[in-house]
Amino acid sequence: MPFVNERTYQRYLQENREEEFHKLVEEGIKRVEEQLGQEYPVLIADKEIKTSSKFTVKSPIDTSLTLGVFQRDNGELLRNALKVAKESYLDWRDSDWRDRVELVVKAANELRRMKYELAATITFENGKNRYEAVAEVDETIDYFNYYAQLLEENRGYIREMEGRIVKGEHGTSVMRPYGPWLIISPFNFPLAITATMTLGALITGNTVVVKPSSDTPLSAYKLVTTLRRAGFPVGTVNYVTSPGEVVSKVMEENLDVAGFAFTGSREVGHRLLKQFINLKPRPAVLELGGKNATIITSKADLRKAVEGTFRGAFGFGGQKCSATSRVFVESAVYQEFLTRFKARTETAQIGDPRLKTTFLGPLINRGAVDKFRRYVDQAISEGGRVITGGRVREDTRSYLVEPTIIADLPYTSSLWRTELFVPIVLVKEVNDLKEAVKLANDVDYGLTAGIFSQDPDEIEYFFRNVEAGVVYANRESGSTTGAMPGVQPFGGWKDSGWTGRNAGGPYYLLSFMREQARTTYD
Repeated sequence: MPFVNERTYQRYLQENREEEFHKLVEEGIKRVEEQLGQEYPVLIADKEIKTSSKFTVKSPIDTSLTLGVFQRDNGELLRNALKVAKESYLDWRDSDWRDRVELVVKAANELRRMKYELAATITFENGKNRYEAVAEVDETIDYFNYYAQLLEENRGYIREMEGRIVKGEHGTSVMRPYGPWLIISPFNFPLAITATMTLGALITGNTVVVKPSSDTPLSAYKLVTTLRRAGFPVGTVNYVTSPGEVVSKVMEENLDVAGFAFTGSREVGHRLLKQFINLKPRPAVLELGGKNATIITSKADLRKAVEGTFRGAFGFGGQKCSATSRVFVESAVYQEFLTRFKARTETAQIGDPRLKTTFLGPLINRGAVDKFRRYVDQAISEGGRVITGGRVREDTRSYLVEPTIIADLPYTSSLWRTELFVPIVLVKEVNDLKEAVKLANDVDYGLTAGIFSQDPDEIEYFFRNVEAGVVYANRESGSTTGAMPGVQPFGGWKDSGWTGRNAGGPYYLLSFMREQARTTYD
């Protein structure tokens, strides 16, 4: 099965059908508006469960809007879901890989049918603008099709071994699943990241319990119900809305969890992993953030460098693990870059992400706004200079802040090594590429990095020496941010990752399987 990227907006743009794209987006927004305020159950096997304890999710674009009412689990439902997933695993692990591929393709087609409703759901849930929201749905569909292609190309990861030691001996390598996986997903890509972790486990014969971020539980709910409509047995894919402290406690004591996949902060990921393997060594797939650097040399095309850095730093308000957080610029072009970067940043349209003119919507919640204020105040108090931005837009019904550039911040500041997850980028002048790469590596993280240079030797030096799992050269659509839509390997080194196999890459599915060497004799 050939793999073709979705790339919805690019296709409409190339075909001069941009207004048709916006019409479809508006229709998706209307469908979601009609659903506002509904209550959503926990999904365990064939049961839709409601509890006496609930929590309400408001939209960050307008906190007067109730996106939905969800069930607050005290741990009992999560334990039951894991038990069901364990029981369902006994049949699902032996399902034919061809049948799993067929179900995944059906689910991808269903996601395509729902594309604009799903994109609008993302916009209402986390404030992502329409272009990035549609791109996230496209990326989700790409993951489905690509993983189906991988399983098909590798024929279910069953391989006859060559060579015989003894006459009549036959060896086969078979990759086998582990069992029930707990999927813990983040708010910033509530559909795409939830999907890649869920599907990575499910397509390889594991069963799953999906635990979404409490800020964005609706996209995950729609993902799980889509998988079930496509034909995945209900016990193989379950959905529970449990608070983080409940999840942590269950993971620490429950051996029904065969493995867990998590995307989120390094601190939370490390804590969960320690609790998880302390009870029994088990597999985990973790992506734990970044402190991503962009390097701009004197041989850069500054137009590309400015645009790429702007989009990398401020797309979705810097609320991406791949967001550009540090920029190191060679002295010869430092002032010109800073001037042009400031001018480009000040053109950003801030406001309601439902509007087609909006680039930067709100942050996810009040806590993120408070963090933004705190980081700006810290930078100023430590000697940093705010080139532009630094302010909160006073709107009691939304969480709008300005994209912020900070220069002259002493390198002793902790901000140089802290993942900020808000639209703040630090810019520093450097003498040469060697110094820039050294500084880029001077953090515990190693997720993404980018360079702007027209010199192939400089690019090669950067690729060979930078310590990051995903690297880009001259990427105008985002200097450190991953390709969306379209599947590219994505994952980190150092404290940014755990398995060493990147989501969207050719080896990712192996993270959810273990090898069994089978030998038979005539």
